[in-house]
Amino acid sequence: MAGPPGLEAVFGVHAVEALLARGEPPRELWVQEGAAERRLAALVERARAAGLQPVAQPRETLDALVGSAAHQGVVAFCTPLAGQDEAELWFRLEAWPLPVSPLLLVLDGVTDVHNFGACLRTADAAGVHGVIVPKDKSAPLNATVRKVACGAAESIPVYQVTNLARSLARLKSLGVWLIGTAGEAETMLFDADLSGPVALVMGAEGKGLRRLTREACDHLVKLPMAGSVSSLNVSVATGIGLFEAVRQRTH
Repeated sequence: MAGPPGLEAVFGVHAVEALLARGEPPRELWVQEGAAERRLAALVERARAAGLQPVAQPRETLDALVGSAAHQGVVAFCTPLAGQDEAELWFRLEAWPLPVSPLLLVLDGVTDVHNFGACLRTADAAGVHGVIVPKDKSAPLNATVRKVACGAAESIPVYQVTNLARSLARLKSLGVWLIGTAGEAETMLFDADLSGPVALVMGAEGKGLRRLTREACDHLVKLPMAGSVSSLNVSVATGIGLFEAVRQRTH
């Protein structure tokens, strides 16, 4: 089952609510008929207020559209989401407009869409000013990412760079400190200074940071691991790192 041509499906209650809240209503909205339609009455009313006429569809149609994903009875169709060009990143950093220092997140080779979406959600919650990913080794900004991110994929800038190592060098030249995470690091995360202009650099699960990325970092830090597991899910580790930066910046 395919949706309207040229549009991307965004599914899940939180993801669709985020689209409506941002004042960027989707082009079309499908709602599961029956009990789910009544359960989603408030969302349907908001959609109508935004000028949409939701279309009731049988559950089988929505299931066929999203496959094994959980659509929660609602699917919106909108223009596919695209990352921002790295030129926008350099323009913004060179003429930094905010009174607070930049806080950035770099994801090196995070290809799992669920992890990517969770990292975007956490980054948005922590007030991150931008997420930097390589163009060729990163999860796409697809419907699953948008659902997991619960609106963060639309609200936080995602900069796709051609050469990550070269981009990291440019960040350093602009005064941004690169703090990478590595299990073999000697410094604990909580002992690192994250209060200034910082980019937290996270590697993919299992592989960690690539060699050139690791060598580009100013400092490597690790989390204290007291149990039997050797590492955390990348989105969990990202949350710990970013909110340590938030803690330091608010004290």
